Amino acid sequence: MYGYGRTPSQVVVISNRGAYTFQKDHDQLITKRTVGGLTSAVEPVLTAHGGTWISWCGRIDHTGKDRGVKLGIPPAEPRYHIQEVFLSPEEHENYYHGFCNACLWPLCHQLPERCSFERAYWDAYRRVNQKFARITLEAKKGIYWIHDFHLALVPQLLRHRSPGATIAFFWHIPFPPADLFQILPWGRQIIYGLLGSDLIAFHTSRYAQNFLDTVACYYPARIYPEQGLIRLRNRRILVQALPVGINYHRFEQLAADPAVRARAEEIRKSLAAEKVLLGIDRMDYTKGIPERIRAMAYLLEKYPAYRGRVTLLQIAVPSRNGIGEYGTLKREVERIVGEINGRYDQGYGAVPVRYRYQALDQAELVAHYLAADVLLVTALRDGLNLVAKEFVASRIDGKGVLILSPFAGAAQELHGALLANPFEPAHLAAKIKMALEMPFQEQKSRLESLRRIVKSRDVRWWWQSNLMLVKSLGSGLTPAAINAANL
Repeated sequence: MYGYGRTPSQVVVISNRGAYTFQKDHDQLITKRTVGGLTSAVEPVLTAHGGTWISWCGRIDHTGKDRGVKLGIPPAEPRYHIQEVFLSPEEHENYYHGFCNACLWPLCHQLPERCSFERAYWDAYRRVNQKFARITLEAKKGIYWIHDFHLALVPQLLRHRSPGATIAFFWHIPFPPADLFQILPWGRQIIYGLLGSDLIAFHTSRYAQNFLDTVACYYPARIYPEQGLIRLRNRRILVQALPVGINYHRFEQLAADPAVRARAEEIRKSLAAEKVLLGIDRMDYTKGIPERIRAMAYLLEKYPAYRGRVTLLQIAVPSRNGIGEYGTLKREVERIVGEINGRYDQGYGAVPVRYRYQALDQAELVAHYLAADVLLVTALRDGLNLVAKEFVASRIDGKGVLILSPFAGAAQELHGALLANPFEPAHLAAKIKMALEMPFQEQKSRLESLRRIVKSRDVRWWWQSNLMLVKSLGSGLTPAAINAANL
């Protein structure tokens, strides 16, 4: 394995959202750091080595400008720069809420019935991708590292204007099977845009294979699945599975912090439960929150001895508040919680479901991980899920059980978790019972296996794998040579 040395070229990161949001208060610019998987995974590269992050920072512009400020980050002691991209009100509605969240998001999560294929959405998506590409080409040249489905056209736009550019793309959500992707009226254009990259990476080998199958449906490319290689029009494109990692040592440190451990005890005492089940998810219909709560009801109905003894603590993190169906989901979750608590609350002991609609900072997250006996990551479909990895890294005590949906990308990595079908309440309830009754030695053995996996593929492994692969491919190495070098 290569060392953790310096990145060989300046990195230009391009993504819809970045590490900071900006707000103007009179003449003062207010910056606020965002919390999320992309920020924690990507920002360490720029902080350590410098570069530029091109992103929309949350501001809507009514004047027709493409870009806002270029700001050193962090403002007090700059290590890299953010170049702000503006969205107009129409772009925010049709590109972001429309094509990204009402079209690509449900399609890639294999929920085509939720898709809305509006021509205005596609037109806005094209314009915004062109805007990001124009602004990117003005940045200092280096490795262009583009992130996620919002900007799938950008690689080819950059390639057209800068044929010798080094371009990597990371697709963070699931990539669906080819027959499903072809439902998209503009599927060929999306694939063509992505094929401007030197490296296209996904979380799992299944997503990578789905992508290769989809390319074959649209283009007469020579595809080598075992090597993850596409040859098209005298170009080589590497397609790899490189699951995002976490800052493993940071979560270990927080888990050992006396203040965090004391907070975990407070949380546990406040729940008045012998056993604590925990769910932490964005409020999104892909996360399986209603299904999880129904499985809790099934558990209490079939195994009444658990009533008053077990609590499900469900943290729902606010998400996409401007989209109507997310408000509908929130009301549905609240209704189900009320029904189950009304039916199974004993009037003493543990309340069946404690529901909180809030975001948590990192220390508070770890305190919740430590307070739980079982973590439920039971998404209906999920690109990866970093919560599962964070829980594993935090359990330095060797206790705790991870229940994981087989439809989350992390299930391909995290051998040692209990797999449970979120679509079947009886099956999920049975796995919850198994987790609650699991002997400590089995918990410890499973966690040791999980912790080795998460530690060996941490966030630094992830970003260095991405950047070293694209650099090596650009230098003319064959995939066989890259694999021989363990890159």
